Amino acid sequence: MDMLTKLNEKIDNLLKNYEELQKENENLKLELENNKELLAQKDTELLECKEQMALKELELEEVISKIEAILGK
Repeated sequence: MDMLTKLNEKIDNLLKNYEELQKENENLKLELENNKELLAQKDTELLECKEQMALKELELEEVISKIEAILGK
């Protein structure tokens, strides 16, 4: 095998590796975008849960106040 053939093989291998890495990079970008969207959805759900919990705490405080008023505290 002469030097030119070896060089061509190495170049072909480098190009193949480059293309594979480009595909992997693109897949990772897509995965990152999907994860960002999922995180945004989870953040929204968390915010809604916090709001609901705050409302429930207010309701609970009202009930406790009524119970204390009934018991004469």
